[in-house]
Amino acid sequence: MRSGLLFVNLGTPDAPQVPEVRRYLREFLSDPRVLDTSAWVRAFVLNVFILPFRPRESAAAYQKVWTDRGSPLLFHSLDLVDRVRDQLGAETQVELAMRYQNPSIASALEKFRANGVDQIVVFPLFPQNSSAAWGSAVEKVFLEASRHWNVPTIQVVPPFYEHPSFLDAFAAVARPVLDDLNPDTVLMSFHGLPERHVIKSDESGGAHCLKSADCCAAICPANRNCYRAQCYATARGIATRLGLGDDGYQVCFQSRLGRDPWIKPYTDELITEMARVGARRMAVLSPAFVADCLETLEEIGMRARDDFLSAGGETLELVPSLNATEAWVNAIVTIIRETTAFSCSALDH
Repeated sequence: MRSGLLFVNLGTPDAPQVPEVRRYLREFLSDPRVLDTSAWVRAFVLNVFILPFRPRESAAAYQKVWTDRGSPLLFHSLDLVDRVRDQLGAETQVELAMRYQNPSIASALEKFRANGVDQIVVFPLFPQNSSAAWGSAVEKVFLEASRHWNVPTIQVVPPFYEHPSFLDAFAAVARPVLDDLNPDTVLMSFHGLPERHVIKSDESGGAHCLKSADCCAAICPANRNCYRAQCYATARGIATRLGLGDDGYQVCFQSRLGRDPWIKPYTDELITEMARVGARRMAVLSPAFVADCLETLEEIGMRARDDFLSAGGETLELVPSLNATEAWVNAIVTIIRETTAFSCSALDH
């Protein structure tokens, strides 16, 4: 039985132009795990409030980070595939898919089928669990696999938010930046979610998540699937490795959309607030993203930097993501070996 490894990331437009961005946003925001309302409300919000305006704004942002190789998220992910493929050897077929747009999950599964791959490990490239990203990607994989008459055997790598190899890899990327900058402020900025998504994940039936200031201080049975709690766990693990101490960093959440309350504190507000109270050299890590993308390069590396400088700061440095670094490639192999029964001789060494 031949083995396959499928990496799944969120997605990117095919081009940084309004039509392609509109197509991407339509697919992304039509997902009921993302906009978790009734179908008619979702369609109304999408077609009246978002698609007439947002694609132009987003296309302008994508143009700032687009390269000769295309979308940073795509080419960093393709580089990762190449390096993991080299690590695992020819016996394992390694493919990349995006939850939205291209390359699609359906096309990747068809490549596996055509090459006789009947055993697939799916590696969602989302460290923390959220229904809107990790859950949606896994659901889509099983949906597309179910369309095949001969359904392959599928294993899924669980969220790796506190796996030591992931935390080690992120700390390895961050350490030289922090050593060089010597920041007086360190932020760990994660992608945001509406508060209702967190409340829905509360395994206590709503008695724990967001009910107290320290609800995310530790992983417990009630918040074991809570995205916010897992973000805090990731931050604690990276901070420990960097020697930051409990008071040496702050956690915040970026990329909110709409008027509903999202999980706090908000990155954009915290960045300007810290500058106004005296922060001058700020380093920002984004440990919800394993590849640099619009949310890291433009939202933090450009917009947040401008906001920080305008509010009185001197330097804001974005710590690069894991991308296709050697430490991350090695971490991936370790995570697969320790969390699945994947059959590959390269994992046994």
